[in-house]
Amino acid sequence: MRLILVPAAIAASAVAAPALAQSVELRVTATNLAPTNSVTFAPLRVGFGNGSFDSFDINEIAGPAITSVAEGGSGSDWFPAFEAAEPNATLGTVVSDPAGPLLPGASASAVFTIDTDTNQFFTFASMVVPSNDHFIGNDSPTQYRLFDDAGNLLINSIGQTADQIWDNGSEATDPANAAFLVGGVNANRTPQGGVVTFDFDGLNAFNGLETAAGYTFDSQLTSGLDVYSITFEVIPAPATAGMLGLAGLAATRRRRA
Repeated sequence: MRLILVPAAIAASAVAAPALAQSVELRVTATNLAPTNSVTFAPLRVGFGNGSFDSFDINEIAGPAITSVAEGGSGSDWFPAFEAAEPNATLGTVVSDPAGPLLPGASASAVFTIDTDTNQFFTFASMVVPSNDHFIGNDSPTQYRLFDDAGNLLINSIGQTADQIWDNGSEATDPANAAFLVGGVNANRTPQGGVVTFDFDGLNAFNGLETAAGYTFDSQLTSGLDVYSITFEVIPAPATAGMLGLAGLAATRRRRA
């Protein structure tokens, strides 16, 4: 009988490493679940922080940070505002390959290095198109806590339904000025002077119009319909993966013996 021994320190570290790690590699995947020919999403703007950056509040006037996402999808003011509020946050974008909007049925992924001691909360925002100023995102900066104090992943996925699509209230609905429409000039705008509210019905104004992707828009959105998902996967460090494999192999050999 062959007996293969694994040092206790290795076996223990193989089990404990994910919980003790201060930094992890995290794969974030965004998927457009909307029906064919329905809404498309701009690249997903993301931030991992301490839960203090609040980019908007329901029933209040939108500030420049969220407006830069809702009206143009760029996040040109969202990222600097996030960084000013949380200098140690990890910020980035999940974008399709090749780069462009996330069409119905498509997915995109990106990998981020996260300090799980300081950046336990997840914040996101993405423009919904075609529209003038619709978007998805979390109102409360502490709504999604990804990691506990031991560095364990708490959330595997976040779903968004049609009911969770926001109207920024900053730009009046006008196909001539809307993003992602043939003939629309997104740089033009008519101020609305409203507040941030939930509103997916407003997207029906664009039904029957040709999108920049070549399809005729048909919202088809109804209450409770899944339109978007964000999933999270911790990528094991090479050393950890090797130790886990070694521990598993040893266990298999012992059972065979």
